[in-house]
Amino acid sequence: MFKRIKPLAACLSLSVMLAAPPADAVAARFIRDAEIENTIRAYSAPLFAAAGLNSKDVKILIVRDDTLNAFVFGGMNLFIHTGLLLQSEHAGQLIAVIAHETGHIAGGHLSRLSNRMRSASTAQIIAMILGAAAGIAGSPEAGSAILLGSGELARQGVFGFSRAQESAADQAALRYLERTGQSARGMAEFLVIMDKQEQLTVGRQPVYLRTHPITRNRIDHVLNQIATSRFSDTPVRREFAEMHRRMTAKLWGFLRPPAKTLNRYKEGDNSVEARYARAIAHYRVPDLANALPLVDGLIAENPEDPYFQELKGQILFENGRGAEAIGPYDKAVRLLPASALLRIGLARALLEQADPSLTKRALAHLKQAVRLENENPFAWSQLAIAYGRDRQFGMSALALAEAALARGNKKEARYQAKRAAKRLKRDQAALLRAKDIGRAARKKKN
Repeated sequence: MFKRIKPLAACLSLSVMLAAPPADAVAARFIRDAEIENTIRAYSAPLFAAAGLNSKDVKILIVRDDTLNAFVFGGMNLFIHTGLLLQSEHAGQLIAVIAHETGHIAGGHLSRLSNRMRSASTAQIIAMILGAAAGIAGSPEAGSAILLGSGELARQGVFGFSRAQESAADQAALRYLERTGQSARGMAEFLVIMDKQEQLTVGRQPVYLRTHPITRNRIDHVLNQIATSRFSDTPVRREFAEMHRRMTAKLWGFLRPPAKTLNRYKEGDNSVEARYARAIAHYRVPDLANALPLVDGLIAENPEDPYFQELKGQILFENGRGAEAIGPYDKAVRLLPASALLRIGLARALLEQADPSLTKRALAHLKQAVRLENENPFAWSQLAIAYGRDRQFGMSALALAEAALARGNKKEARYQAKRAAKRLKRDQAALLRAKDIGRAARKKKN
């Protein structure tokens, strides 16, 4: 389910007073997609393990922004711009950037931030990122509308690292690549590209350069590693290369105008990624007469692929054919049961039918979804709808309280928790949770 996340409005005090971001700004800047997130997870997991990190502890967030950038912030949070995903020429380059950012996390280079910032919720961190990133990108006026003091944060280098830290992160990245049997050539290629772009005027430089200064010594160190490593000529794993091509095609399909996508992935190209991109482009027109046959062809060739099933479900659901969408979404969930996003997609199709028996199924999937992602406000909101349809009004209020808490809306969280408590006197576990949310909302600072 390729979608922008729902607004996450919250704020936090960190040496300056911060303002909550406009909801539209937040929604427009972050995307969720099971396939893209799992691709980045697949690239990252070996590197995190090599660094001694628990992969489950690192949050990965995808920023919808064409600038070439990636950064870590607020503890173990890895932010990757869609611009980096689209501009990386192959998986090896993207893996190298992830390895470098992993070096910053493992090296404790974020220690300049307060303990409170490192323990901040995802919603709070996103609220900060939007403003501070805008300031660093050279638009402090835009940033100040989201985050008061973003220019000061930029000047203090909250997002940036010293040359010594950059070198240390490079060395760590090279160790992780070596331990996982991967070539560092992608890292050298990326640094050389950045080195060339460093000659541009500041306004035209990639944001990555302003937060990750490139030096000739860094490039030379990586080249020396390539000269001595036994893995330098090891090609990128075949499945990683394919995942990168599909991810790029998917991002083109969803983020670029359909005409540009169809021009890039021309009709005569029968590769999987080209047909994938064209299917998405046709669906966005919308031209289902061309989109659905392409998706059906991909499914016929790859019946065990959950993402092609998901795309078919999404196309049908968003074009008023919710009953038909249930089948593909159901197959997608059976193929990838640990995906909260796929379960949410299926639940939405089930809820649209207004059938009590299907509502029960939707409830089951949404309960599992919030177990998998307990800070997902959209999942909690959908669960509240399902509970309401099932006439479990106390549980519906409790789910709305969870959604508000995840968004950082303490007033709404308190209100819904109070409503839930009045109706849940016979359910001790749910009643205790309602009281916990009320207490948490009272403590949560705006």
